[in-house]
Amino acid sequence: MDMIMSRTGTTGRLGHQMFPLHGLRKRVFLTQLPLTLLMVVAVGIAVVFYPTSFQQPAFIGSLVLHSLLFFAAVAVPWDRLPRGAFLVIPYLNFVAIGLFRGGNQQFLTAVGLLIFFPVFSLASSGIAKRTAIVVSVAAALLIVWLPVFFSSDGFTLEQLAKPLLFPLVVLAFAITVSAVTNTFNLQRKALETKDLQLRAALNASQQRERLLETVLDTVAVGLVVVDSSGHDMLMNATQKALRAHALPHHLTDPMERDLLVFAGDASTLLDAEDRPVRRAIKGEEFTNYQIWFGSGDTARAVSTAARPMLDANGGFDGAVIAFHDVTEMMAALEAKNDFVANVSHEFRTPLTSIQGYLEMVLEEPHELSAKTHKYLGIAARNVDRLRSLVTDLLTTDSVTLQVSRTDVAQLISESLGSAAPAAEANAVTLRSSVRAPLQAFVDPRRVGQVLDNLVSNAVKYSPDGGTVTVSAWANGTDLWCEIGDTGMGMSSQEQAEAFTKFFRARTAVQRAIPGIGLGLMISKTIVASHGGTITLSSERGVGTTISFILPGCLASLHGAPRPSEAP
Repeated sequence: MDMIMSRTGTTGRLGHQMFPLHGLRKRVFLTQLPLTLLMVVAVGIAVVFYPTSFQQPAFIGSLVLHSLLFFAAVAVPWDRLPRGAFLVIPYLNFVAIGLFRGGNQQFLTAVGLLIFFPVFSLASSGIAKRTAIVVSVAAALLIVWLPVFFSSDGFTLEQLAKPLLFPLVVLAFAITVSAVTNTFNLQRKALETKDLQLRAALNASQQRERLLETVLDTVAVGLVVVDSSGHDMLMNATQKALRAHALPHHLTDPMERDLLVFAGDASTLLDAEDRPVRRAIKGEEFTNYQIWFGSGDTARAVSTAARPMLDANGGFDGAVIAFHDVTEMMAALEAKNDFVANVSHEFRTPLTSIQGYLEMVLEEPHELSAKTHKYLGIAARNVDRLRSLVTDLLTTDSVTLQVSRTDVAQLISESLGSAAPAAEANAVTLRSSVRAPLQAFVDPRRVGQVLDNLVSNAVKYSPDGGTVTVSAWANGTDLWCEIGDTGMGMSSQEQAEAFTKFFRARTAVQRAIPGIGLGLMISKTIVASHGGTITLSSERGVGTTISFILPGCLASLHGAPRPSEAP
């Protein structure tokens, strides 16, 4: 069909100019066009070699009918007519071919073959398939039998049987075309269904892609996705803006290695192999790798993290690198550290003075009553621990230990004694569950600081009364200690942040409970310095229990059983 169209571009263009061809009209035109062209060729041969054919009424009628059918194929809006109306064209083609064959006996063989065009049109239409096959066979019989019937010499059965193979061929052709067309239609419908599914999947995929791009451009974290070769697959808007700080002024399109990326000190230019993207391409996985983008006043502190992407076989298939701008956070931390350092420095002078005067008073015990001497001793010890706390504000990451043989039961007793006034004010009952003596090799000042922190916290966070219990026991060569209260408790989120520097629970802030959020963090540091661990469990409205273990610090190699609770 396309070949015929290319050979008859003029005719096709003319039809298109006179009658715009769309949809069904175009298909009817293209189906009728080959038969019309063959008729034009046949007429040309008749003009040259058989001019007497134009004296036959049937021949002339055939030409007129073919012309009308071709014009109808082009001009009639078939898609506006009832379904199947266009089949009138192939049905009338049988008549035109019959007249053409009857009007020119010289074309008997060649003209008979023209019947395959309307047969193909009917059989491939998919409409009234059985009727199309019957009509095709009947038209073929009439075309080959009518000349025999109207012969002046009469006819015989042999003459009627002789051309029967031709209708049978037409029958086989019509059945084959109908079957093939049916198969093609089924395949076409399946392809159309598949195409609709693919289009729907494509639209959904494009919608998800747009959604993903919108989400990625909304988040305040820069994201870069690279493939296994290191080529960028995705970079969100946040990262593009952040990356702009690292662009050299003298390069318009710099490579990754040309970017101004510095180490954590903000002054050492990072080697290409040490940069986050390059490390991620090498398959490394890291978190909180701090770098700087750019230099000078516009430099940005960036915390980076990377995770590899794996294919179905577990092989490296790329990586995702996250860039978090922490410049403001770094500035805030630096300001906070400066503030703490300044405040700690200011605290030292009055604390030293207080400690000095207390020591002078305690050097003359005969001038004091026993109760006053005891109270001043507690005050002096707490001033000493307060000085240690001030020092810890400056150096909370490491603690120097001075280990000696220590009576842990005595430390617990002293901590409870220090907390007694606050406990009485809060209507809190203090209980001790420890078998004295309990000897351990620890730093008494530091472990006492831990006990003071935990006991004072337990009392503070029981503002409505309750019970605080301190238990200690030996487990082999390990020292176990537990401080429990029946106070306010904490939520799961607050428990996760409890050991963070300067953390305060929301309920403590709302009820104006004093504190700066360093006690638990310092306690954890001291316990860790002893090689131990500290844990916390809590339930809001029920209470909190904090336990710590100091391994291998007991003087005895045989642990004593845990004593029963004693008031």
